[in-house]
Amino acid sequence: MNDEQLLRYSRQIMLPQIDIAGQQKLLDAKVLIVGAGGLGSPASMYLAAAGVGQITVYDDDQVDLTNLQRQIAHNTADIGLDKVISTQQTLEKINPGVKVLARKRHLAGEQLLAEVADADVVLDCSDNFATRFAINKACVDKQTPLVSGAAIRFEGQVSVFTPGLNDSPCYNCLYQSDGEELQNCARNGVIAPITGIVGSIQALETIKLLVGTGTTLTGRLLLLDGLSMEWHSMRLKKNPNCPSCGEK
Repeated sequence: MNDEQLLRYSRQIMLPQIDIAGQQKLLDAKVLIVGAGGLGSPASMYLAAAGVGQITVYDDDQVDLTNLQRQIAHNTADIGLDKVISTQQTLEKINPGVKVLARKRHLAGEQLLAEVADADVVLDCSDNFATRFAINKACVDKQTPLVSGAAIRFEGQVSVFTPGLNDSPCYNCLYQSDGEELQNCARNGVIAPITGIVGSIQALETIKLLVGTGTTLTGRLLLLDGLSMEWHSMRLKKNPNCPSCGEK
């Protein structure tokens, strides 16, 4: 680390759980974020500010006026721009020392497996069932930690899945892949700060995984009811018959 980096990250470095060694781990890390919307925006912004060395963002959508209420990586001038480009520009303004790779495409198949294998941590910031299950299966296959978040109406949830470690369940242990499509914000609405809270927690859990500190949400589902401002934590168990991570 040079003097500028030591100064930029000084408030993190002074934390005994981070220190110089932990900050160096962040600088050396590669993170994959799928989705540059309500969750991907705050998650990517905090990870860039924290000094994660490489952030790869996948999204195949463009910025729309309806996004701006909650997708804080984008602004009015970005309407019509690819979300990944808008996100890249925002992150580079926050921290020009971070390498941001913008990929405008739907991440699937062999490309998904390759990106997951190359990442130290994957953040699922998508908004549909099919993508979530595909990301989960790739993370199970490549043994890559997955930080999953979701937000709708006044409700949010976050969990961490660490395939092969701590007897971790996977996303498919929690949700069945043959179920109905999850409700989305376009049909049901969402209050803006909920996406910020969930995305920020995803960033925090990612930092903890990269540095190797604290207790992550592995084996737990954290639920937030924003209307009552109550948090609930559910214990999750690995399903031995899970089609993604169960015993073959």
